[in-house]
Amino acid sequence: MVALEEDKVTTRQVDVKLLWRLFSLGLPYLTLIGSAFGMILLGTATTVALPYIQKLAIDDCILEGDLKGLTVMALLFLLVMIFDLGARFLQSYCTQMLGQKVMYDLRRRLFGHLQKLNISFFDRNPVGRIITRVTSDVENLNQLFTQGLVQIFGDIFLIAGIIVAMLMLDPTLTFWTMTVLPVLVVATFLFRRKVRKGFDSIRYHLARINSYLQENITGMKTVQLFLREARNLEIFGEINRDHTRAHERTISYFAVFFPIVEILLAAALALVIFEGGQLIGLGTLSFGTLFAFIRYQDMFFRPVAELAEKYNILQSAMASSERIFKLLDTTPEVRDQPDCPPLREPIERVEFQDVVFGYDPEVPVVKGVCFTVEKGQTLALVGHTGAGKSTVINLLNRFYDVQGGCILVNGKDIRTLDQRSLRAATATVLQDPFIFSRSVAENILLGNRALSDADVRAASELVKAHGFIEKLPQGYDTVLVERGDNLSTGQKQLLAFARAMAFDPDLLILDEATANIDTETEALIQAAITELTRERTSIIIAHRLSTIQSADKIIVLHHGRKIEEGSHNELLALRGLYYRLYELQYKEERIRGGVTRTG
Repeated sequence: MVALEEDKVTTRQVDVKLLWRLFSLGLPYLTLIGSAFGMILLGTATTVALPYIQKLAIDDCILEGDLKGLTVMALLFLLVMIFDLGARFLQSYCTQMLGQKVMYDLRRRLFGHLQKLNISFFDRNPVGRIITRVTSDVENLNQLFTQGLVQIFGDIFLIAGIIVAMLMLDPTLTFWTMTVLPVLVVATFLFRRKVRKGFDSIRYHLARINSYLQENITGMKTVQLFLREARNLEIFGEINRDHTRAHERTISYFAVFFPIVEILLAAALALVIFEGGQLIGLGTLSFGTLFAFIRYQDMFFRPVAELAEKYNILQSAMASSERIFKLLDTTPEVRDQPDCPPLREPIERVEFQDVVFGYDPEVPVVKGVCFTVEKGQTLALVGHTGAGKSTVINLLNRFYDVQGGCILVNGKDIRTLDQRSLRAATATVLQDPFIFSRSVAENILLGNRALSDADVRAASELVKAHGFIEKLPQGYDTVLVERGDNLSTGQKQLLAFARAMAFDPDLLILDEATANIDTETEALIQAAITELTRERTSIIIAHRLSTIQSADKIIVLHHGRKIEEGSHNELLALRGLYYRLYELQYKEERIRGGVTRTG
């Protein structure tokens, strides 16, 4: 299991620039933010007013025996309480709506950005890690907007209002209340530091869990075939245990901090009761004032303690936002030049000129490859595994940019052309085509509204896929399971052929598209391939050399270099690598045929 160091964040305090980027997420919803702040101010006023109303009721009504005045005070208390509840409801509604809208926008933005990133990004980053960014980390930002940022200001306003009210009631008792505040500040500071590290650790281990879980679910067949269940469970247990321990450490910090707050509150209350009792005895303090002061004191320590919790939400959101913005700031390695023109004319010619490329620039896998494909020609690429065949196709589709030489389409360097228009003019059928959990028709259309049902049917008939599709329970409306596991390998490949043909591309690319197809299915599509490539520029990566004997040109790659070029007969006459590959496959097929006949 690879340690996901990129999941660890570097921010150790509140970063002002990062905080501004977080706040900017809510700028489109200033009305909601303004409404929430308005309700906070109203709620602060009503909350601070309630104990003072109780003071007046005790001193001016209860102790004086004024029942009429007491009735007025009770009604006033009820009215203020109703306003307080209404303000809290509207504040909660506004902040929750704000959080949901920000989450919606951010997830949409992340998804859109991920689709713009190059294949090299997904080569380096496990799917589970990316899912964590779009789910858990975004949820942390939701907590920031619903429970953190706005509520922090609410707590600050409430604390300020309570301090003003206490000073107006009695400065001496306010002084005794504040004596425990330095200890609380120190405890909060230490708690904040510990919890920040705890949240960092939790997010880091959560990303590891998601990554390992995704990898094992995707590869479940392999896991079960090679009896890896017990070992994988053991590894997952270790990762899960690390995540649990990180939570336990964080819980222990909370378990220590909040009892400390309660002890300090009790100590402050004892001081106020002792001092207040003496002042009442001296006749300098009323009983109602002491009662209101105790209420204010209780109200004062609650937001102070909650500020620490809100700060932890802020810190957790800062950690998540750093990872999210790091993803959003990732720029595609393959980018279009400013104002680059689209490829408007049909592809007439494809040319590789001394192309050099390596996934690791220090280890090239394609070394000075040169070839040309004219309109209507079929070019085949053959060679041992690792010879660079599929890399050539990746470069032509601009999944990666060449590191040396150039690739020309119609005489123009593809790095000067718009990527979308280039890919729109090509169709690639991979050895392992991806099938989405949608209907058969949707898998062929891929959302292209320019294609009709008739186009889908025509493409399917052309590649001999219509027969098996019609036999499915709902025909073209049959919903396929994830990765098309309710289809055979051959059926998935036929579906991929139909998908490619429906788009009627200028350039057809087959990347070992018949490698995993049984002999009977291959016979169904071989005739179609011959017809499809007759009037179309085609590049075929072939494992079975018998499928490319009619190609106009065959390129033999070996360790990333072109070592042979010619037609099938010309290459056999050379008696080089192509001849040896052909002889080897011929012998294998002859042996398989003999075994079949014997059986």
